[in-house]
Amino acid sequence: MTVLAITEHRRGELRDVSYEVITAGRELADELGGELHLGVISGDVDAFADDVNRDGVDAIHTVDHGEEFNHDVYAQAIPQLYETSGADVLLMPNTVNGLDYAPAVADDLDLPLLTDAIALDGGDVTEVTREQYGGKVETTFDVDAEAYALTVRPAEWPRAEGDGDAPVGAVDVDIDEDAIGSEVTGFEEVGSGDVDITEADVLVSVGRGIEDEENIVLIEELADTLGATLSSSRPIVDNGWLPKNRQVGQSGKVVTPDVYIAIGISGAVQHVAGMKGADTIVAINTDPSAPIYDLADYGIVDDLFDVVPELIEEFGGEAPNL
Repeated sequence: MTVLAITEHRRGELRDVSYEVITAGRELADELGGELHLGVISGDVDAFADDVNRDGVDAIHTVDHGEEFNHDVYAQAIPQLYETSGADVLLMPNTVNGLDYAPAVADDLDLPLLTDAIALDGGDVTEVTREQYGGKVETTFDVDAEAYALTVRPAEWPRAEGDGDAPVGAVDVDIDEDAIGSEVTGFEEVGSGDVDITEADVLVSVGRGIEDEENIVLIEELADTLGATLSSSRPIVDNGWLPKNRQVGQSGKVVTPDVYIAIGISGAVQHVAGMKGADTIVAINTDPSAPIYDLADYGIVDDLFDVVPELIEEFGGEAPNL
């Protein structure tokens, strides 16, 4: 069986999930005894194809049409790539873009679709693991079909490594220009600033446990003392206490720092999806049953207003008076 995985890019750069779907796709193809093919659509397809030509990829198919993601282009191109490649399984990122086109493509191809997979186990019947009830329960579904479509959650599989030698071929797909109802004319970053939390080695992240906006100064002082970057969970951004570019999670940014310090963060699945790739995770929370502790390498079950000032002083800073 052949697995066709779709890559993703934005503003001229491949996104991390492009390399992660290679790992997921290769593992599934191996279990199914088949090949892994990649689809590269729009943008600098030649450069992108060269970048994703990693160990374990058997073939790469490119569609040179436009510069940025467009739903109408992808919805037309992917079914044709699926047929051209002879694929049985269609693997797509569970991202904003992926979820935009995946249902339309699956419907067009008449394929059953399972979204947001965190684990795959191929065989006579493929098993797909998903999380439910806010990440409190993992459920395994049997896909009893010869052909099917999946979306995989970002940051669940490691990036593919190693140079590959897969053949790259341009596919001349038939795109109905009249069916393209929109185009990208530019980008505007929401809450943009001069800080990119995805590049930080150490992140100090604050959640709803901080209680009031005026208390964030305490976490800022810890970040400054440690030479770290301040980030947050979604409630802090929704309250307007920090800008959008500081948000970690499914609706924010996926980060992979060396150290991630989660302060007053319970560990909802949406947040965990954005930071679980950190090398070392430290959690500070008063609730010993908080989900964040299932993931943390080190945990401090105590009041952050007692712990954080002591950490600041321990590392040579001066805790503010709140």
